[in-house]
Amino acid sequence: MARLSIEHLRKVYGEFTAVDNCSIDIAEGEFLVLLGPSGCGKTTTLRMVAGFIQPTAGKITIGERDVTNLPPWKRNCGLVFQSYALFPHMTVAENVAFGLEMRKVAPADRGPRVTEALRLVRLTGLDERYPRQLSGGQQQRVALARALAVEPDVLLLDEPLSNLDAKLRQEVRVEIRDLQRKLGLTTIMVTHDQEEALTMADRLVVMEKGKVRQIGTQRELYEKPADRFVAGFIGRSAFLDGEAANGRFRSGGGLDISCRTAAAGPATLALRPERLAIGAQAEACANHFPARVEHVSYLGALLDIDVRLTEQDRILLQVPNRQGAAEPKPGDMITIGWAEDAGLVYPREP
Repeated sequence: MARLSIEHLRKVYGEFTAVDNCSIDIAEGEFLVLLGPSGCGKTTTLRMVAGFIQPTAGKITIGERDVTNLPPWKRNCGLVFQSYALFPHMTVAENVAFGLEMRKVAPADRGPRVTEALRLVRLTGLDERYPRQLSGGQQQRVALARALAVEPDVLLLDEPLSNLDAKLRQEVRVEIRDLQRKLGLTTIMVTHDQEEALTMADRLVVMEKGKVRQIGTQRELYEKPADRFVAGFIGRSAFLDGEAANGRFRSGGGLDISCRTAAAGPATLALRPERLAIGAQAEACANHFPARVEHVSYLGALLDIDVRLTEQDRILLQVPNRQGAAEPKPGDMITIGWAEDAGLVYPREP
């Protein structure tokens, strides 16, 4: 394992900037997740680290080595592709050994390393099968074993679970995280799946339009999102547009809301659905308003309730589904409320 440093990384295609001034330090043994919507630059960043894309500017350091201009096979990175990229005419063992062959590892040393890699991913005994004879989860593990066999300084995962069904995805992500911790591998994973990111990462990097919007732990990004984009991308938030001044926020629909903010001028108030109260509990909050229920979604343990406070102000709240409790119906008038510090106020983005 090794420390990885990305300094002012930039990639430009003609007039389009795919990655813009990206700087990240990844500690030895850290599991870092690049998270963002499609086209935000996360995969381009990963492929620049791997050496498959040449940066327009910037520097990439693995350990003490500047690898910015080195070809992929000289960086000692293990990469698991989204499509797995297994050779259909090769057996499992041959697929895992492929990277070792490319690195000119002596034939006598390949067998033990392939055997150990397959043991780590729990595929012992399947070495003579072909990819077509494996399940999706097993194919994913072969791709991971191939990356581990080269004993990489850095492990790179490009949306490795996107081709698996939901249940298998949950199982495999736990296996990958446990294995990463056991081996102490410095790891970067790309995903657009929030749940994957939140359950697997030591730290998250949220990207949008080629730029890093915020870096932090799950709690930091959820509790203190740096801007409206992060607040909307990490978890769920309801947004009210309006004006902020002197610790008050006035929504576009005329609601006078008490909040904690030093902002003044056009602003957006972000509210997490689970931090809103309903009924008698709402009336005890610093902010409470009558609202009309528009839609109720039954989610098993939780209820999502869409409500309208004014013609312009509509928000979502989430409440526990308690046995015996009355469930609001569309058209019902209810009271909703929240504490003064429950809302986050951001300057209105242009």
